[in-house]
Amino acid sequence: MNENEKKTGGISVNTENIFPVIKKWLYSEKDIFLRELVSNATDAVTKLKRLESLGEIPASTTPYRIDVVLDKEAKTLTVEDNGIGMTEEELKKYICSIALSGAVDFIQKYEGDGEGGKNGIIGHFGLGFYSAFMVSDTVEIHTRSYTDAPAVHWTCSADGEYEIEAGERACRGTEIILHIAEEETEYLDAGKLREMLRKYCAFMPVEIYFDDGSEKKEEEKEEPINDTLPLWQRSPADCTDEDYKDFYRKVFADFKEPLFQIHINADYPLNFKGILYFPRIASNYESLEGQVKLYYNQVFVADNIKEVIPEYLLMLRGVLDCPELPLNVSRSYLQTNSYVNKVSAHIVKKVADKLVSMQREDKEAYAKVWDDIKTFVEYACMRDDKFWSRTKDVLLLKQNDGTHVTVQEYLDAAKEKHENTVYYTTDPSLQAQYVAMYEAEGISVVCFDSLLDTQFAALIESKMSGVKFVRVDADLASVLKNEGSANENEELRTLFRAVSGNEQLNVRFEALKDADIPTILNVSEESRRMEDMMRMYRMSGEDAMPPFPTDTTLIVNTTSPLVEKVAAMQTADAEKAKGFASYLYRLAVLSQRRFNAEEMQEFLKDSYRILTELAK
Repeated sequence: MNENEKKTGGISVNTENIFPVIKKWLYSEKDIFLRELVSNATDAVTKLKRLESLGEIPASTTPYRIDVVLDKEAKTLTVEDNGIGMTEEELKKYICSIALSGAVDFIQKYEGDGEGGKNGIIGHFGLGFYSAFMVSDTVEIHTRSYTDAPAVHWTCSADGEYEIEAGERACRGTEIILHIAEEETEYLDAGKLREMLRKYCAFMPVEIYFDDGSEKKEEEKEEPINDTLPLWQRSPADCTDEDYKDFYRKVFADFKEPLFQIHINADYPLNFKGILYFPRIASNYESLEGQVKLYYNQVFVADNIKEVIPEYLLMLRGVLDCPELPLNVSRSYLQTNSYVNKVSAHIVKKVADKLVSMQREDKEAYAKVWDDIKTFVEYACMRDDKFWSRTKDVLLLKQNDGTHVTVQEYLDAAKEKHENTVYYTTDPSLQAQYVAMYEAEGISVVCFDSLLDTQFAALIESKMSGVKFVRVDADLASVLKNEGSANENEELRTLFRAVSGNEQLNVRFEALKDADIPTILNVSEESRRMEDMMRMYRMSGEDAMPPFPTDTTLIVNTTSPLVEKVAAMQTADAEKAKGFASYLYRLAVLSQRRFNAEEMQEFLKDSYRILTELAK
């Protein structure tokens, strides 16, 4: 091309290729343009490195780099690389015709069809460059090919009209200059650009330098804004615990240390890497939503990747780099296919394997984190049979003394006293009386602290034949030793039914070993679980507490001196006997559940009346 010769033309659009872009819109947010331009620059360097490795060209003596330069006065933003560059013909082919990607041609020539992902070529669609026009009214390209072909200068306006002329670039590589549109001046703000680079380009494989136009001190050392070898690209054997913690703090700005991490380095046929963290949740009120950042050859794609991470593991934090993901043109949406499903399945397997290895290698450390991860693990088991199958032997139960045991360890220890039955409490304070009675008999009680625990217990019952979970207040008489036979007392039964307000109340007389406990309420396990389920859906408060189910049983302990006195009192002072019976019944209710408003009022009246009697 003669030095003064110019060529004009219009951008050619392949409607067949551009059509799906029009349907989806090209990009969900304008900030992505910087990612696309820097990604293209990274591709240019990666291609040249590949040619070097193949012996096609001698090794470069100049370090590879990408420069992002802001010039607020000129209202320009420049992205420059010293990569492979373009000839005039290549520029026409790859820039002047939308939806024709140079990466595809390069891969086919030097790698073989379909192998590009393994060698770090990011470019995929040939559309990324045109994101520049989302924020610019004119874009310039200065490029010179590694072949020493003449430099080329390309200028294009937002309406698609371009000019090509001989360029003046002296060195290999490409410089893209964006003339920022008047309505997009926010992209001339150095702070915003720096944040965009940190978000989208923090781990790209070529060093990126940002010049914000401010004066630099002579002694100030130039530092790249990115880490070209992120932790997930390293071998797990080369990473320390402190490395993992530092990386977590850097990526998520969370100074609470994660519980533990899972380093994934999957090879053929999946080919993806990543690090997943179980975060430490400060309280029950903290958000449980995690954040797994998706990368494509170290290029940030998205925060939200529900297609890859199963929804029951979405509390995880971390990064995944999947160079073979089927992305659409904007690299922001995943197309569900067998590869995505296999990646998801592999992640689930790695999480399960990590739990198993932790429990086997250090039971004490595993027990320390169990309470933090329990809810997630239980939910995963309930949603995924394969996850249950892999982790069933390392699922822990927290006992009332604070120790943890596996389900099988609990059952093995309980064989002599209560084979295949796990006794649990949902409120150690409220149900303290029941727990104490079990522990007095040498029976260990498990603590359930969420409604999910009882649903998880139902899952275990369905998976482990013959095993059943029973709350401590469900059937005391079946496990506590009796002191001889109990005498039936129909008058006392009638009295307790009267004070309870339920003429159908089941009243059973038992001679219990502990004479200090006069009365106990039992609700069958089946009825109580139904009540818990209803509580999950009920939106009203405690005043709407339903009455006890019809199969509620009041156990009257005939070895209790207090019960004997109430029985004797019926003849001498029926009204006084009624008052004591009412109080005993309400104490039994209180050990089973909290009072509603009416019950609390009656209980306080009874308390004041009894105190008045004692004060006489």
